Parts: sequence; structure tokens; C-alpha cells
Amino acid sequence: MSLTQEEIDALINSGAIPPESGGEKTKDEPLEGTPIPVGQGAGLGETIYSPLEPKLEMLYDLQLPVSIELGRTNMLIRDILYLGRGSVIEFDKLVSEPVDVLVNGKKIAEGEVVVIDKHFGIRITTLVDPTERLKTIKK
Repeated sequence: MSLTQEEIDALINSGAIPPESGGEKTKDEPLEGTPIPVGQGAGLGETIYSPLEPKLEMLYDLQLPVSIELGRTNMLIRDILYLGRGSVIEFDKLVSEPVDVLVNGKKIAEGEVVVIDKHFGIRITTLVDPTERLKTIKK
């Protein structure tokens, strides 16, 4: 199943459940899940439900790219062409600064790099406020 960002946003905003999921609800039935209020203004006055909301069940199996941004830099093409094994690229962040956790290209959290056995991992230290996450989705 492949959906565009607009289709995903429309499903989330409508709270629609497809007939094949088997969960038909009427407007009079109480919603399950934990409501998370978000700020007013700019069309953000709606209530967001927890990730365990049954109405969003059809989205649970969607795969989104998750990436970690260690830092950024600008380089001349001339310098990029001279890169080779052992080259070092300096980024705009210090080692002690948190890294950004991006889902589908949008920042959702910050964390610190950890090493587990011989693999890298990220320990989430802060989540982006739900209001801010909604603003980036709307753009």
C-alpha cells in the first residue's frame, strides 16, 4: 500500500476507518485513545489522539524513512571531488550536541548517539512539541 502525504493527512484528519478493518463507529460512540490537546490558531484547534487510536489502525503498517542528522556543512564541488578514504568532513555541530531524528524528512525528536555492542543507536532525549509537528505537516 502506497499513500501520498496528502492522503495520509486526509486520513488522519478525517479519522476514517476503511470497511475492511471491521471497526465501524458512529459519531455518538466515544473515541478510544488518549486525547492530546494542541494549540489554537492556524487551523490547529483539533484534538490529536494517541498512536494507539483505533481509527488510525490502518496507518500502523506504513513504512516511513527514519534518519538521523549528525550535522550539516557546505562544500565546494572541487573539495567533494577530492574526497577519498580517510577524508574527514567537519559539520556544524559539536560532538556533545544532540542529533536530530527525522521521520519522512520532518524533525520529530532530538537524541544522543549511543553504541550498543558494535552498532550505533539513538537515545531520544526530547520530542518535538505536537503543535510544532503539526505545523510542519501542514507545510
